[in-house]
Amino acid sequence: MPHTPLGYCTKQENIAVTGVADVVIRSLLDKQQFHDPLGAALRLGISSAHWPLFGLLWPSGLRLARRMAAHPVRAGERILEIGCGLALASLVAHRRGADVTASDCHPLSGVFLRANVALNQLAPLDYRHGQWGDGVLESATETGLSGRFSLIVASDVLYERDERGSLAAFIEAHASASAEVWLVDPNRSNRPQFHRHMRLLGFSVHEQALVQGQAAGETPYRGRMLTYVRGA
Repeated sequence: MPHTPLGYCTKQENIAVTGVADVVIRSLLDKQQFHDPLGAALRLGISSAHWPLFGLLWPSGLRLARRMAAHPVRAGERILEIGCGLALASLVAHRRGADVTASDCHPLSGVFLRANVALNQLAPLDYRHGQWGDGVLESATETGLSGRFSLIVASDVLYERDERGSLAAFIEAHASASAEVWLVDPNRSNRPQFHRHMRLLGFSVHEQALVQGQAAGETPYRGRMLTYVRGA
């Protein structure tokens, strides 16, 4: 049970993802961790209850990592993971040689990502701050993201109704004219609203059920692989 210099507790696991070598991940020990002495997370709208969520491995993130492990590495393809948390999918893509950028709004997401890159003995992985919501759409300059991406991926990001379409607008700000967007969603109720916003931006919408029983110590999973395609 390693302790970080900031005082919260972490654990280290080998995560099996079919198609690649196990990924070593250091994560928070549990959801009881919290450390925001200077209010950096609070200023970004991250409450104490939500603070630890970035630092845990979630079932949808594992499903996204598996899809990234099966995705062919293509010359010239730029991949962006948004709301990456511990960025397991980005680590998998990076290990396979893809050009991937991970992004999140949590002030410690980049810190944990650099630590996990080092634990896996990988070259540095590009990380940028990226945030949407509360009616604020940050520009590429403000988020640190630059250029456009032909593949944007995320897991479990449809956690609010988002009537104004902040997430779709954020994706639009960073998507190429021809682009795919992959979202793994654990059957939350906010898909129809997000579908509508993405259609208005010219994306076709495809859903695939992900239903997996208990195996190899995993809990059963039910969710959706949401794929949005524009300009194909």
